[in-house]
This record gives sequence, structure tokens and C-alpha cells, in this order.
Amino acid sequence: MAVSGLIRVMERAARKAGGRLRRDFGEVEHLQVSRKGPADFVSKADLAAERTLYDELRQARPDWGFLLEESGEIDPNPDQPRWIIDPLDGTSNFLHGIPHFAISIAVQEPKLDGSGWGDVVAGLVYQPITDQTFWAEKSRGAWLHDARLRVSARRHLSESLIATGVPYHAHGDFNEWTRIFAAIGPQVAGIRRFGSASLDLAWVAAGRFDGFWESDLAPWDTAAGCLLVREAGGFVTDYRGRSEAICDKQVIAGNDPLHSRLHKLVAGAIKG
Repeated sequence: MAVSGLIRVMERAARKAGGRLRRDFGEVEHLQVSRKGPADFVSKADLAAERTLYDELRQARPDWGFLLEESGEIDPNPDQPRWIIDPLDGTSNFLHGIPHFAISIAVQEPKLDGSGWGDVVAGLVYQPITDQTFWAEKSRGAWLHDARLRVSARRHLSESLIATGVPYHAHGDFNEWTRIFAAIGPQVAGIRRFGSASLDLAWVAAGRFDGFWESDLAPWDTAAGCLLVREAGGFVTDYRGRSEAICDKQVIAGNDPLHSRLHKLVAGAIKG
């Protein structure tokens, strides 16, 4: 599959920001032993990566708007697409010297009737430490570099490895998550919490994880990853089974049979 000009623009921006994050990550590992700690440094690294992405993408598409994790909405243009960006998904991992984080970039088009935002038509998740680029475009499939991605073919939960995100201080409903975990945990081969939702979804698209659930996310966490899963042949909905352009507040992802089984377990746990 020939890479489009749009994906090349996104990858070039991600690689430029990712190179800086790799260098900063080496500094964070040294800062772990300092009394002050690396928190302030990580905040600066996050903002620097966002600025690099903004500058690169603004230069390539000057009329497009932005939805950024750190800076919010910038120059929204209802007649043009917008970039949705998380410059450092997995900040806590980065902060603690754990080499598992990503840059997430997505493109969302406006609705034709001008009533808001419509489909996500391109998405890219770049993992700086492994130098892996997961990308997808609407109706063109999902890819890892030039290799086509397909979701897992497993049909039974007992064989499946499921990813999730655990609520933490002031984020998410821990009681709800506990009920869902209690419903899913005994049914599956394992549950993993790696701390980067965009990478979790990219790994579902790649068949590394068989499914995923999480709530209380933001559009920049899921916009690219949800497109990756869908273009890899999977399904992404909220906990009620609704498929939105961006499922962020509630996400269930997987192949057809596993998504259906996970949805039933999640829905039952919420009702219970």
C-alpha cells in the first residue's frame, strides 16, 4: 500500500517530536534519583513535543484547526479538517522511566451539513522507543509501516488477552471498573494495564491484544487508535454498544465475536 501524502506529513511530524522525546526520556531516567524528581522536566518535554507537532502540521496544512491535549482547541475552522493530538500518551510511564509511551495524531473532518465534527479519516500512533509507526486511513486499512494489520482471530475469551486502563486519582469510576474487572477477569487468559490507551488500541489492531476496555478517556487518547482497530477489521463502541466517530468516554474494542462477548459482560456489570 502506497503511503499517502497526508500520512507522510503525520509521520514526519511524529518522528521529529519523537526524537526529542527519546532524548528527554534518557534525561528522565537520570532525574529519577534527584530530590526534586522529573515531574517538571516531563511537563516541559510534553509541551515541547506538542509545539513541534503543532509547528510541523501547521506548516503542512495552514488552514486546519487543532485539538491538543495540553493547549486545547486552536483556530477551529468549520470548513476544514482538524488535527487531534496527544503529544505524549503514557506520561506516567515516561515520568517513572518506563519505556512505553506514544504520540497520537488523528484527522477529523467536519460534517457536510456544518453541524459539527464527523468521521476520523486518518490516524497515526508512533512509539518513539521502538520506532514503530501504526497508521490507518479510512477505507485503506491499518498498517504497521508497510505491513497490513488485522485484529486477532481468536473467538473465545478463555484464549484472549485483554487490555484496560485502571482509574486513578480524580479520574474514572473505580467502583464501576472493579465490577467490570470482576466480570471479565475470570473469563479471559489475562488482563494487562500498560498505561497508554493509544498504544493499547494500536496493539488491538495488530492482534497483540485481543480486546480492550476503558472509560473516562479523551478524544486525543482514542481518535487514532479507534480508526486503527476499525480499519484492521475490528469493532469499537461505547459501553452501550453505540459506535461513534470517536469513542472516548467509554471504549470497548475487539474483533466481532470478542467485542460482542465483552460488551455483554460490561453491560451486565454496569447494570449489576
